[in-house]
Formats: sequence, structure tokens, C-alpha cells
Amino acid sequence: MNKMIKTVLSSLLVASAISSSASAQGRFDDVEIESTHLRGTVHALVGAGGNIGVSAGSDGVLIVDDQFAPLAEKIATALGQLGSDKPRYVINTHYHGDHVGSNAFFAEQKDATILSHHNVRIRLANGEDVNPKSLPVITYDGGVKLHFNEETIHVFHLPNAHTDGDSAVWFENADVLHTGDLFFNGMFPFIDLNGGGSVDGYMAAVQALIDKISDQTVIIAGHGKIANKGDFQTFLAMIKETNAFVDGLKAEGKTVDQIVEQGLPKKWQQWSWNFINEVRWINTLYDS
Repeated sequence: MNKMIKTVLSSLLVASAISSSASAQGRFDDVEIESTHLRGTVHALVGAGGNIGVSAGSDGVLIVDDQFAPLAEKIATALGQLGSDKPRYVINTHYHGDHVGSNAFFAEQKDATILSHHNVRIRLANGEDVNPKSLPVITYDGGVKLHFNEETIHVFHLPNAHTDGDSAVWFENADVLHTGDLFFNGMFPFIDLNGGGSVDGYMAAVQALIDKISDQTVIIAGHGKIANKGDFQTFLAMIKETNAFVDGLKAEGKTVDQIVEQGLPKKWQQWSWNFINEVRWINTLYDS
């Protein structure tokens, strides 16, 4: 098992342990769910974990992702202020716990129908101590389209990028795109190499999304502030340039430890954050 795999597995185990004991430790007690109206029936909720997209209107409420399980009731309260605390549909952009942790709550207590790519259900079903209610009940291959709140909602799969089950969601009438974790605004992304992701696939997916949108599109990133096409293009440029930098040094015969010691050019160091810092990002690029 190489160094990067050990690092990622260790990080995921720590994140899982923190999440499972969150109620006892009070990690989420002070988290507030902030709601922002974007356009038309579309809103964004920001708390802890992946950003949530919301369609709220005459047909009810639909959400994209649902953060950590301990935040479920707070999310429901915020949704209630938008019209209903019982979302009819929950779309999972991928399988990570900071995006799907409240699935069981919304399915069991709020009668929500959960949708995702096939691989999200497979990975969740293979997890330890899985609650069957947390599993998506509608799955798709290439994508699915929903007509809801006088909005056409396009859900489409992008293969082997962040994971092997990524979806993005475009609210056509409002022209709002939810990228899931195919966009970490202003941050190095986490690319789950053990979950079917790859750097090349990630770059291809981001480019595909950029090609689908206009300068007027509002973007809900998986993590980070509400963004626009220019922000997304800057993000892709960072990945391409840092990937080429690491590839070049690797081709010269340098080890990953030597590249870590040298570090990335200073212009990219500000993208480091607590989970994917510069060292982890270099390891991801080197191993992928």
C-alpha cells in the first residue's frame, strides 16, 4: 500500500470517527444553516459539509445533497422556512458522508425519495452498519431529468472524476449549476482515488461542465462560496498547472517526497486547506 493510499485511508477513517461521534462531542452544535436565494425557485444552504442546492415552490421542495447526519434537523428547519421541511426528492451528487449523511433522516422521517447514480447506491450499500433507508431508491446511468416547480432539472453523470458516481445538477430556467465535489472553490480538491476518481477524469469532468454553462450561470460549488464561470475556469487552470508541474518533476525521476520538499510554486500555495493541504495535493497528483 503506497503512501498516498495510507494517507487518504487514514484521513477518511478519522473523518468517519469524528462524524459518528459528532453528537457526543457537540461538533455540530454551533453550526448554523444559512440560506441564500439565488434565482427563481433555487436557493443554497450552507452549514458544515457539502453545500446544498434547493428548489422550493408550488410542487414542494427538492434538495441536492444533505450534509452530515447530526445536521438533519437543522436542515429541515431551514427548508421549512423555504416552504416545507419535507423534501419530496433528495439528489445525491456522490457517496461521501458530508453530502449524504442525512439521507436516512429525510427518507424515514420526511418521506423523501432519494436519487443518485448507480455507483452511489452500491458504495453506500457496501458500507459498514448501513441503514437501508439511507440508500437511493431511484438510480440512473447517464442521468435523469425532473420537471418540478416550473423548473427543468437536469441531473447528469460524469465518470471517474471525484469518485465513480459523480453527478452534477443544472436548474435550466434559473441557470444555476450544482457541481457536487467537482468544484472546491478556491481550494485544492479531494479526488478519491480509492473511490473510482482520477485526476485526468476530474479535469475532463470540470471541462465538460464549463463547456455547458455561460458567463451568467450561478454555480453552487461542492465546497466554498457561490461562484461563476470565471471562478470555475480559474479552478481548472490551477489543477492543470499543478498537475503539469508534478508530472514534469516525476518525469525527471524525482520521488514524491522530493517534490513535497520542493513544494508547489508560491502562486498555488494559498489553495491549501485543512483537509487537502499542499502535501496531500502533491501526493494525489503524483499517484494518479
